[in-house]
Amino acid sequence: MPLLTVLALMALPFLEVWLMIVVGGWIGVPWTLAALVSLMVLGVAVLRRAGTKAFQDADKAMRSGEPPRGGLLDPLMLMAGGVLLVIPGFITAVLGLLLALPFTRPALRWAFAGWAQRRMGKMQDRMNQEFVAQGADGPGRGGRTGDPFGGRPGADPFGRPPGAGGAEDAPAADRGRVIQGRFEPTDRDDTPS
Repeated sequence: MPLLTVLALMALPFLEVWLMIVVGGWIGVPWTLAALVSLMVLGVAVLRRAGTKAFQDADKAMRSGEPPRGGLLDPLMLMAGGVLLVIPGFITAVLGLLLALPFTRPALRWAFAGWAQRRMGKMQDRMNQEFVAQGADGPGRGGRTGDPFGGRPGADPFGRPPGAGGAEDAPAADRGRVIQGRFEPTDRDDTPS
């Protein structure tokens, strides 16, 4: 899938130029340039409106202490539509209009929500398979329960219960080298006061 996306993005400029030539031969060069410039101006207007609306919504949400009502997807779709309208070309303009028009955004929002939900389900399945491959049933269910890492509250991260054989109880050979000593601060005369 990513290879197809890369190829489509590489072919897009060539398709745009070809479509501009076709449209220019059909309606004339001045009208084609006028259409492209008007689409760019429309894109700038959409970007300004989306930015202003997003700023006002964020400001209202911060003042009231509540999350924004419209969510983040609508302003993001408006901004993406504005950017696509600013890019010269008819294919990007059609995509930008689909993202910017108010009656197409709900359908796109529904499609995006479905795609995101399927994607998250696949990621969750992969994570569960990885946990099973490592010997656990899933996050927080590997024979130990309580915290996200599978330990009981108060237990150390290695699964030992509180007071059961920590590093201080291990034989000296297992603890590694321990250097015993004490720290004595010294007063230095060269420190500024």
